[in-house]
Amino acid sequence: MIQAVQLTKRFEDILAVDHIDAVIQEGSVFGLIGTNGAGKSTFLRLASGILKPDEGQITLDGQEIYENTEAKKKFFYISDEMYFFSNASPLDMMTYYSRVYDRFDRERFHRLMKSFCLDEKRRIHTFSKGMKKQVSVICGICANTEYLFCDETFDGLDPVMRQAVKSIFAADMEDRNLTPIIASHNLRELEDICDHVGLLHKGGILLSRDLDDMKLNIHKIQCVLQPGMGPEDLVTLKCLSSEQRGRLLTLTVRGTREEVEEKIKAYEPVFFECIPLTLEEIFISETEVAGYDIKKLVF
Repeated sequence: MIQAVQLTKRFEDILAVDHIDAVIQEGSVFGLIGTNGAGKSTFLRLASGILKPDEGQITLDGQEIYENTEAKKKFFYISDEMYFFSNASPLDMMTYYSRVYDRFDRERFHRLMKSFCLDEKRRIHTFSKGMKKQVSVICGICANTEYLFCDETFDGLDPVMRQAVKSIFAADMEDRNLTPIIASHNLRELEDICDHVGLLHKGGILLSRDLDDMKLNIHKIQCVLQPGMGPEDLVTLKCLSSEQRGRLLTLTVRGTREEVEEKIKAYEPVFFECIPLTLEEIFISETEVAGYDIKKLVF
């Protein structure tokens, strides 16, 4: 389990992570999402012990992470800005990581490199961005750690490779209880793999809960109301946002499907339907509530 308690990090006058409390349980896929500059990468660097907290703490299975060699053996960090030794080949990186991680699986490394059609002896600096990302993922998987920290891991991978990586993650979760923590802007990529989602905004955490629970408790309503009625009349609904085009009214509301349908029926609409939101739509709705309104950016 990874636990952050009042975790805070500043860079001069910039508050990158603002007193975050969060718990990441083992054996699940935790998706870390947020606006640009929300603190996702900083959180992962704190979790991996690269950065030292200014306030609060973050622990892995009860151990402080910063300057703790034993704790760091439990995870592999795949950075968005991939780093490899100068003129190194994938084989060179395999040799290095084998010395760092006692359970590094060399046999699996060779097998995955072959499956991904990557040349083990070729200099990594000659690889494309997507190929470098594949090498990072293969090294991370073969390290056989309990946790895998992924910063924009799917960025740069083609659709086939993205699906392959997701399949590998799912298999390792089943076989050895791997816990991936994935920070990403691409919410559609996380939607079909994450069990739990943490939403960061301006260094703070807006919410942290199971993805299924989020989808069950926020809905999109499309309806046509009785003549003379508008969204301001729907006082019993916990409305997060509304948009009207002609007579068609689209609402984002909080509550269970049963509660929402019962309340909207009481207004005797001409037509209505209840639609579950995607993770991207939930993200937009929650951040708009926090003041990050896309309309202010566009108009």
